Amino acid sequence: MGTVIDVVHLGLVPYREVWRLQHDCHARCRATGENILLLTEHEPVVTLGYRRPREQLLSVSALERKGIAIVEVERGGGATYHGPGQLVAYPIFSSLFRSCGVRNFVARLEAIMCQVSSTCNVLAVRRSGFPGVWVGERKLGAVGITVRHGVSLHGFALNVNVDLQPFSYIVPCGIREGGVTNLKQEVGNSIEMQTVLTQICRVFSEMFTVPIRERTHEWSGVERASRQRALDYHQST
Repeated sequence: MGTVIDVVHLGLVPYREVWRLQHDCHARCRATGENILLLTEHEPVVTLGYRRPREQLLSVSALERKGIAIVEVERGGGATYHGPGQLVAYPIFSSLFRSCGVRNFVARLEAIMCQVSSTCNVLAVRRSGFPGVWVGERKLGAVGITVRHGVSLHGFALNVNVDLQPFSYIVPCGIREGGVTNLKQEVGNSIEMQTVLTQICRVFSEMFTVPIRERTHEWSGVERASRQRALDYHQST
């Protein structure tokens, strides 16, 4: 079989665990040329891009009261919130990334979010100079990646049914104008996450013109490895 996207569905997983898992997959894809797509939701967390824009944290005390962790990572972009009801996609792509380059790759990720939103009857668009996807002046999805040795890390977060209140504690991606929305708010009722997952896989396949291959955690050994690393991480802090 030729080039494929190997998809691993993780469910609701703590951010740090998937962060470690991404690096496991990155090492694998760098060595083999594979392309792995991790799909997940996170327990509440705020992440900051590599520029560490802590001025985008409007209320650290509110985040602490809510038990929302702050994690500094190596992706591009500013502060963003992740929580249950938000679909996060991490395309750890090797050969497929190198075939399109950074700008085209990010544009494809944004286009994927737009197409998936349209299946829920929500018109989302890209805005020049403002990464992510938008419904009017409201941000529906964020995107932020980094690239190491020709393999991508991180990806995008699409707001499906996620609670929007925690976004008020930060300046999302450093953009003060407008606001944040989700598919639930735009449609007027909750969206079935499994439906969105199915559409994400379909559109990824179409956008990169390769088939999707569903994989289990055990396929890549990431479940056991990432759990051990997550435990080691918490013991050291």
